[in-house]
Amino acid sequence: MSSSRYHSRPAALATSRSKRPAAFASCSSTRRRRRTADAAAATGDSSLWASLHEDLVGQIAWRVLAGDLRDYIRFRAVCPNWRSSTACPRGRGIVDRRFHPRRWMLLPEGHGLHPGHSKLRGFVRFFNLSTGAFVRVHLPLFRDHCVLDSIDGILLLQRDHDTAIRLLHPFTGDILDFPPLETLLRYVHPMLLGSKWYYIRSIRAASLNVSVDEDVSLMILGAPGMLQVAFATSGEQQWKVSSWYLKDIFSELSFQGKIYVVCEIGKSTGERILQIDPPELEGTEPWVPPPKLIAKCPVNKPGKISFYYLVECNSEVLVVAISSGIDRKILVYRLADLMLGRTVLMTCIDGNAIFIGGRNLCVRSKAFPILVGDTIVFYYREGHCFAEYHLSRGTLLPALDRSIIANAVSSPNAVSSPRSIIYHINTCCYRQIWNKGQIKFLGKTAKWRVKGKWRIGVNLASEAMRKWLCL
Repeated sequence: MSSSRYHSRPAALATSRSKRPAAFASCSSTRRRRRTADAAAATGDSSLWASLHEDLVGQIAWRVLAGDLRDYIRFRAVCPNWRSSTACPRGRGIVDRRFHPRRWMLLPEGHGLHPGHSKLRGFVRFFNLSTGAFVRVHLPLFRDHCVLDSIDGILLLQRDHDTAIRLLHPFTGDILDFPPLETLLRYVHPMLLGSKWYYIRSIRAASLNVSVDEDVSLMILGAPGMLQVAFATSGEQQWKVSSWYLKDIFSELSFQGKIYVVCEIGKSTGERILQIDPPELEGTEPWVPPPKLIAKCPVNKPGKISFYYLVECNSEVLVVAISSGIDRKILVYRLADLMLGRTVLMTCIDGNAIFIGGRNLCVRSKAFPILVGDTIVFYYREGHCFAEYHLSRGTLLPALDRSIIANAVSSPNAVSSPRSIIYHINTCCYRQIWNKGQIKFLGKTAKWRVKGKWRIGVNLASEAMRKWLCL
């Protein structure tokens, strides 16, 4: 084929272009000018946004941070001016409470894929209880660490080889070191059966506090065998314990640096709500103030027994009372009202769903379509299923069609292999499922990984199952 054919095409195209109507050519030039003007306007707008005064940028940034930390990180990434006008969370993720990822929760993958599992390749997923957003973070630290708890989104870890406690901010990578857990073994009651490690690693509540000098203190409430509250400051080598004892605890909650517990002080007086304040670090010897009685739980009706649970919802503490028996009745009160001696029932919790379990969680129902707003989700023992109680209607319906007990009978790993987001959220209420020494609920023993070895505890699974089926 002759190449002259290809050389003649540009001339032909030029001829055809020159013969285009004048109106068509003018339209093309108009579109080009319009695109150029739009691009210039967009550039001008972006330059105006980028040139905002740093005080105004700072005010907007703090409002964004009040919603979610990751939105704040994206805000700082818009342009160099916004980045330089706002505080960097890296390096201050733990010591500055504003940077705590409060509504972010570690996602239990299920199927035995605990954080640090080789199949996860160092990645861990988190989900937001308010927005339903998911994010995957690379945290190779879990190769030799396990998760014991989460405080305002800050992970409480134990290092395998020396049992040291560490606080990890999952999004900034900030780490603070605390004393090894083994220094608490001498405080476990000597008459208790089984491994002492169970009682100090089964953390019921933990709180962290930051002083004016940015000294971070950690306070831990352990399992029932650990009757004293442990506390320490970052960098110390030994845990200290309170001079007082605490027992007969039914529910606990960490909130704004304090620990709240529901206790049965006496059978005749009923349940009381106590407040444990942060450690006092000033003076010659740090100490934890004795718990203060702040409220009384509502009196049960004759012949009715209620169980009381504490939960944080919309930045306030709620008290959930669940009656026993087949004919369940669930009542919700504000702790602030009970402290004033008022028993005002709540029939609306702003469209949230509260999960009752080993830990109690408040989840935004709009973020997860499977959830129903203004409901209490719990394990209904008589019905052998998860149930949701609607506060305004007073109805009790199954939250899922499948029975968790039926699954557990057919498959020993059913509890640790959730198939629905309700299962995933519920397993967040049981922190032992997060760590490598996960309890096998249907077995007769429980295994814990301590110092890189498996320690066997006697008949601990029955205690875990009792707490799982606490109702």
